[in-house]
Amino acid sequence: MLNFLFETFRLGLKNLAIYRDNCKVGQPLSADKKASPAAAAAPAVAAAATPAVAAAAEARPGAEERPAPTRRRLPRKRPSRTTSFRIADCDGYVNAGEYPETGELGEIFLKVAKQGSTLAGVMDAFAIAISIGLQYGVPLKAYVEKFINMRFEPSGITDDPDFRFASSIVDYIFRRLGADYLSPEDRASLNVLTTAERKKALDGGVPQVSNGHGKEHEERGDPAGLGVTDEPRLIVRTTSDAPMCYTCGISMQPAGSCFVCPSCATTSGCS
Repeated sequence: MLNFLFETFRLGLKNLAIYRDNCKVGQPLSADKKASPAAAAAPAVAAAATPAVAAAAEARPGAEERPAPTRRRLPRKRPSRTTSFRIADCDGYVNAGEYPETGELGEIFLKVAKQGSTLAGVMDAFAIAISIGLQYGVPLKAYVEKFINMRFEPSGITDDPDFRFASSIVDYIFRRLGADYLSPEDRASLNVLTTAERKKALDGGVPQVSNGHGKEHEERGDPAGLGVTDEPRLIVRTTSDAPMCYTCGISMQPAGSCFVCPSCATTSGCS
């Protein structure tokens, strides 16, 4: 006790309170805290539940370990295709890297606006995400289906003769990539067609030939010159959405059995 008092004096304490153990409902200090019965029982319950949880996981269908996805990286030297574009007053470049053995799309790089700007940073991060997805096996068709027809600025007239109008940068990029790397059947199902293909589809699958070109018909396998060829026809979805205008790129509107563009008044040839 004397040692305790001496230590109190040495520390310069102004007050010293001594309580008998359990003399108050809430003690200010307890050197030995007993574990509660619930806390003592928790480890035992967890140990007993572990085998049961493991057994349930093994019995659950599909609980076997799935193989980790593999990333198919491009070689150090690979072919690429660079396309410059202009949408309204925005200039940019899209660089598409390909697998040398198959020619499939494996990565994209986007250069839009000035370096360090918000738009340039967002598009750079977007290109990295798309590239990683392509290398992990995400089909390009899935990307094209999700990102075409997105609308935000900058949008407007482009300098690409195949896609004269773009509702956004993302819309144009994936239309261009779809036209370069998707099959004609996939592009027709998504209504991503070039100007020549749209004109051919609006003409019923047969290119327009002026009068007096019977020899050209004979060379194409149509001796009678009736406009019937052996070329496969593109099937375009016209029941749910009209085709795009091959002059300005805006979606056309039904006009009887044909279609008319509300912007430049171009028709599909019926009127």
